[in-house]
Amino acid sequence: MTARSSKAEPTIWVDSREQLPYSLPNAQVTSLKTGDYSIATADRDYRDVIAVERKSHADFVMCVGAERERFERCLARLATYEYPALVLECTMSDLLAGTRFSAVHPNSVIGSLIGWSVKYRLPVWLAGNREHAAMVVTKILHNAVKYHDEGHDDGQPPAAG
Repeated sequence: MTARSSKAEPTIWVDSREQLPYSLPNAQVTSLKTGDYSIATADRDYRDVIAVERKSHADFVMCVGAERERFERCLARLATYEYPALVLECTMSDLLAGTRFSAVHPNSVIGSLIGWSVKYRLPVWLAGNREHAAMVVTKILHNAVKYHDEGHDDGQPPAAG
């Protein structure tokens, strides 16, 4: 990464394995250890602190079914990050409706999503669609940087007040 002024836009890292990456401002393709998106500012690279995993509705249903073991390894890696997140390009109604070509029952999809979010202490965002998911990913990345840089990187919420 080249040096930039502190007012420069952060670089959004997009994993090289991401098959349908979002078109985000100042995005660069790189290899991430886990997740599909991370971020760097002029002062710090957050690839070891912030990771966002993105899934389409159909991809997520596959992760509950045939790809479950692989996806659970991904979630375990995400759980080691200070600021992990899972962003789904669907709604709860979409999940409950199932998918056309999958035998995975919607109750299994919802149960797995809730179970994983609790087990791995993973924030899950049901963004509705691809456009909204891109916005959510961007806001998560920027807010995680802000929160981290304010000194709230000890795993504790900020003091009320």
